[in-house]
Amino acid sequence: MTSPAILVDVDEENPLPVKAETSNEKPDEFLVRWDENETANPRNWSTPYRAWVTFQLGMLALAASLGSSIISAAEPSIQKYTGATKEVTVLCISLYIFGFAFGPLCWAPVSELWGRRVSMLPAMICLGLFSIGTATSKNIESILITRFFGGIFGSAPVSNVSASLGDIWAPKTRGTAVTFYAMAVVGGPTLGPLIGSSLVVNHHLGWRWTEYLEAIWTFTIVLVTFFFLPETYAPVLLKRKAQRLRKETGNERYFHPQEKIKLSPKTIITKHFSRPIMMLTTEPMVTCIALYASFVYALLYMTLEVFPIVFQENRGYSPVIGSLPFLGLFVGVCAAIGINLSNQPRYARIVDAHGGKPVPEARCAPMAVGGILFAIGLFWFGWTADPKIPWPAPVVAAVFIGSGFNIIFQQCINFLVDTYQLYAASAVSGNTFLRSILAAAFPLVASPMFHNLGVGPAVSILGGIAVIAIPVPFIFMKYGLALRRKSRFAPVDD
Repeated sequence: MTSPAILVDVDEENPLPVKAETSNEKPDEFLVRWDENETANPRNWSTPYRAWVTFQLGMLALAASLGSSIISAAEPSIQKYTGATKEVTVLCISLYIFGFAFGPLCWAPVSELWGRRVSMLPAMICLGLFSIGTATSKNIESILITRFFGGIFGSAPVSNVSASLGDIWAPKTRGTAVTFYAMAVVGGPTLGPLIGSSLVVNHHLGWRWTEYLEAIWTFTIVLVTFFFLPETYAPVLLKRKAQRLRKETGNERYFHPQEKIKLSPKTIITKHFSRPIMMLTTEPMVTCIALYASFVYALLYMTLEVFPIVFQENRGYSPVIGSLPFLGLFVGVCAAIGINLSNQPRYARIVDAHGGKPVPEARCAPMAVGGILFAIGLFWFGWTADPKIPWPAPVVAAVFIGSGFNIIFQQCINFLVDTYQLYAASAVSGNTFLRSILAAAFPLVASPMFHNLGVGPAVSILGGIAVIAIPVPFIFMKYGLALRRKSRFAPVDD
């Protein structure tokens, strides 16, 4: 339960135990730790219960990601209702994703200070309220403003759920949990256009119901998680344990370093809120992983503008029929589960060989496969998108794109969580910041790029970039450990 205190130098930047020299020990205090097999430790929860928690976390992420794309099918209706141009209505998507970039800079540090629940549930309530605000808007300005703030609050689960999964799942099994979480994150953008188009073409519903449905789904999930989602962050749980022990025993010597964090507005801004950006700019692993993940993530959101060009403008399909090819992306996303799960036995053996410690480099093999599939899918799609070629060809290419994307996305998340562990939320948030900036920009350039260059040449340029990025996982396989040893935030045993 406890041990003599061997930790000092607890500050705002490092609320976690840090080994101190013997001369600095405080034998009159007792550091609260987890007892062996203690059921309060999230790692010791039963597998069915952890699966139930994982499902709830995935549904939170799905609610937020669905909000990013469900309104895409409503762009023509919003354009007609408000009199805005096509270039302006695209901002309905871009500003929401732009909010994804800045929201995690707040929610990740909050999760590492006060816990995962506090960082997600209030934010999701705000997402639901801003979705209603969008649905009731009377002009394009209010639509865009509410969409931006919806993205800021909706980013909370997108950035923090993966860290929560790291709290409850050991490295050997975490990959399986992240696989299903990632499907929820990317399932929203791929299913949103089809759901949205079905609502828009219904004369009894219309474009406003894309946001009403988003609000209903969000509030439903928040209600469930309010009652059933537990706190998972170990330092917060241990702080509560120390407080309970002091109350039960009357012994004031029980403590945990999380209790000694002293916060000030300056500290919050300069240390906690800036940590994700600092990790993004000073940690080579975060930077490289973020660049790779950002490129594939941005292309996923570019499809929200490209698929209507290919299937509705060029082939003349109706909005609902023209949205069906997004199911190809979703099928690819689901297919990626098998590839990622097939790596789990191999990864488990490597972890066992390293004494149960996570080995981020072992996540790179599937990432390499995903990179190849992604590049193949892009070239295939670009040169089969012509209306003269039967529709199954580009749809099957979309399966490859979705599969490659999801493999890369999942393994990037796994790599960051394995590497940074208790600082995973900040690492993932730095990644989310960069990928959201690119994902917000790509839909804006999609229409002029594809109309001016043509679908084949435009996609070939993107496919060429994907080919250049293929060596990234191989580089991490070889140099990942050396980079981790130089990291300020990544724990590496000598």
